[in-house]
Formats: sequence, structure tokens, C-alpha cells
Amino acid sequence: MSKINRLVSVAPMMDCTDRHERYFLRLISKNVLLYTEMVVSEAIDRGDKDRLLSFDLREKPVALQLGGSTPRLLANSAKIGEDYGYDEINLNLGCPSKKVQKNKFGACLIKEPNLVADCLSEMINSTSLPVTVKTRIGYDDVEDYEHLYNFIHTLKDTGVKTFIIHARKAMLGKFTPKQNLNIPPLKYDYVYKLKQDFKDLEIVINGGVTSVEEVKYHLERVDGAMIGRSVYHSPYLLADIEKEIFNNQNIKDREEIVEDLIDYVKAEVKKGTRVNQVMRHTLGLFHGQTGSSHWKRYLSENMCVRDADVKKIDHIMDKVRLSPKLHSSGRID
Repeated sequence: MSKINRLVSVAPMMDCTDRHERYFLRLISKNVLLYTEMVVSEAIDRGDKDRLLSFDLREKPVALQLGGSTPRLLANSAKIGEDYGYDEINLNLGCPSKKVQKNKFGACLIKEPNLVADCLSEMINSTSLPVTVKTRIGYDDVEDYEHLYNFIHTLKDTGVKTFIIHARKAMLGKFTPKQNLNIPPLKYDYVYKLKQDFKDLEIVINGGVTSVEEVKYHLERVDGAMIGRSVYHSPYLLADIEKEIFNNQNIKDREEIVEDLIDYVKAEVKKGTRVNQVMRHTLGLFHGQTGSSHWKRYLSENMCVRDADVKKIDHIMDKVRLSPKLHSSGRID
């Protein structure tokens, strides 16, 4: 099994990183590691596995993120994930939402390191894939570095080698998920110190990463950087990541990406996918470009509505080609 490159990855985000978003992002970047939305182990056990887990192999490398706290179910889900062709299995210990807490998974499990260790041990024993952890630096009033150190130390003894650390604590039951992404202060120094204290572990930093410059800064101190909302709102940021982090200059321009996406949408519609399920992810493709509002408006009015007509997909290129300078500048005027 080849080693997974986690130098830069895109964070698992609910209602964002579904298979259509991952396919779209892979058109821009061939090197970043992509993650699924969190998939609950109980849902895999009882539900439609194909609906939950099927994906296009052109998305690879892709990590499956699981949520849960029952060792047996998590282990079974990890094995099923391997069978479906995923490259990594990740356990979510970072989601702070009340719904997630009620079902006893996500960030509330930081309170129960021994249970988490049991879950990880069974997962590791069930699959040949790497099992990784995504967690926060603490919760509520528990935010001292010593607690984080002890938590990671307990989990690493299971055999986990890779930890993705969101450099904020989780406020359980006090903040909304959105507030938990912004209000708790970032403590990057905690993550840097983890790497110093656990040199044998792969430490990936997450939280508030918005630019190539910030990625470079973090990579001088830890092993990888994970980007979330910035990529969702401005996906072509990954083109700069490819060029400056992975030294890949063979990048598709925005027009080429749109052309490839048209073919994908048409194929997906034949399978029963709605146009808006794909195109809603592309609103930010021209972010920062002159005339990007025209792109967003056209998509919002024609492609991102539930009953969008697939025949209108071909007119997207008419919008893209409005500017004679598009081929060189990527602008929409």
C-alpha cells in the first residue's frame, strides 16, 4: 500500500464534501487528499450502503470519515469502507453539534479517551487501511495543553499514527456549529507543540487556514495542513496549492473545468441525479474574478434550483465565454 500524501487536504464538511463536490475539486487538484462528509456507523450498519458510500474512483485519493462510538459498528464500517475502495478511515472527534452529542459521537468523545481507544483498536484490527483521528484541542473549560497531550498519548497507543488537529476547542451545547468554527480562539501553538512532543506521529493542522502562504507557514512546523471553508467558497484556491505546494504546473483553467463538469452533470442526470446537486458546489469557481457575480447569478437562477433543466447546462459556456480575455485571465465580464 502506497503512503498517503497528507501534505494538503480538504476537510470533511457536512452538506459540502459529498461525491459531487469531491469530483469537482479533483478536476482542479490531483494531489490534495479529499474527505467524505461524516458518515455515521449506525447508518452504514442499517441503511443503503451504496447510497452512503459509493463514489467515483476518479475522486481518489479519498478518506472516509466515520462518526460513532460503538467499537463493533465502527470496525464493521471501516471494513466496509475498505471494500468500497477508500484510501483511509478517519474517526470524527471534532463535530460539536447537539445532534451529534445526543448520539454520542464527535467532539463529546474527547471526554472519554478510553472508549475512543477501544473504538480505534477495533477499527485498526478490522482493516488494512490507515485509521486516523480528527479532533479538537479540548472542550468547554478543558483546554490546557496537558489534557490534549494525555489524550493524544492514550490514542497513539492503539497504533494510530496520524492526527488531524482542529486548533480550537469545542463548546459543547453552548455554541452552534457555525459559532464553534469562529468564536473559540485558534491555538496553533498547541498543534506545533504536539509535533515537537510526538515526533513519530504525523500531525496535520486544521482551522482558519485560508491561503497558500498560511499553508506554507504551517508546513514548516507540522506535517500537513487541512483547509475547509476557504476551499468550498473559493475552490480554485486548489490550483495555487497545486502549483506552489506540489510543484504541479499542469493545471486546468476554469473554462476547462466547466467543460469537464458539463459532461459529468449530463452523465449523472441519466443516473437520477438532479442538476442542482452538482452545480451548487461550483458557485465559487470564479471567486475573485471580474464579473464573478454573473456566474453566481446564472447558476443561482438556472442551475441551483431543484427543478433545473439539464438542457440549460450547455448555456453555461456562453456565460463563461462572454469575455474575450477569458482564455488568459479566467474573467467573466
